[in-house]
Amino acid sequence: MSKAQDPFYIVKEEIQESIDKLQSSFHPWQRIPPDTGEQVHLTKELLANCESIEWQVDELDKAISVAARDPSWYGIDEAELEKRRRWTSTARNQVGNVKKAVVAGKENGNTASAMRRELMRLPNSHQPDRSNLYTAEDNDDFIASESDRQMLLIKQQDEELDELSASVERIGGVGLTIHEELLAHEKMIDELGTEMDGTTNRLNFVQKKVAMFMKKASAKGQIMMMLVLLVLFIILFILVFFT
Repeated sequence: MSKAQDPFYIVKEEIQESIDKLQSSFHPWQRIPPDTGEQVHLTKELLANCESIEWQVDELDKAISVAARDPSWYGIDEAELEKRRRWTSTARNQVGNVKKAVVAGKENGNTASAMRRELMRLPNSHQPDRSNLYTAEDNDDFIASESDRQMLLIKQQDEELDELSASVERIGGVGLTIHEELLAHEKMIDELGTEMDGTTNRLNFVQKKVAMFMKKASAKGQIMMMLVLLVLFIILFILVFFT
C-alpha cells in the first residue's frame, strides 16, 4: 500500500497541520502581555487545541497497536512500525511542551493579577487620582478599539473551530474505514478457518474408511488402494489450495 493510500499517513498529515497551527499560535501568545483579554482568550484556545491533538495522537497509537499484531497482513514491517511509534512520540512531546508552557503562563498570570489587586487595595495618599488623566473621548476610543479587537478574536476563533471540526470529521471517517477493513479481514479469517475444519473432517473420514478397507483387502489390493488414495490426495490438495 502506497503512502497516499495508507490511512496512517492521511491522519498523520492532518495531525501535523494541527501541530503547525498550534505552534504558530503559541509564538504570538508568548509576546502578549499577561492578564489581558487577548492573552486569556488565546490561552483557552491553545489549551483546547492541545487537548484535541492529544486525542488524535492517542487514536493513531491505537491503530498502530492493531497493525502490530499482524504487520504482514497490512503490508508493513517492524521498521515501519517503529518509525510510526517515534513520530507519535515526537508529536506528543511537541504538544505537551506547548501545553506545559501555556499552563505555567496561565498560573503565573493569575498570581500576578492577584498581587496587583492586593496592591490596589492599599491606601496611598501621595498617589493622584489617575481617573482624571483620561478624558471622555479617550475612554470612548479605547472602548471602541477593545470592542473591535474582541470581535476580530471571536471571528478568528470561529474560523479555527470550523477548521478543527472539519479535521476531526475527516479523522473520524478514516478511523471508520480502518474499523470496517479490520472487520472484513476478521470475517475472511473466520471463513478460511471454517473451510479448513471442513476439509480436515473430510480427510479424517476418508482415512477411517481406507483403514477399514485395507484390513479386509489383500496385499496386492492394499498396494492398489494406496495408489488410488495417493491420486485422490493429490487431487484434493490441488482443489483446496489452488482453487
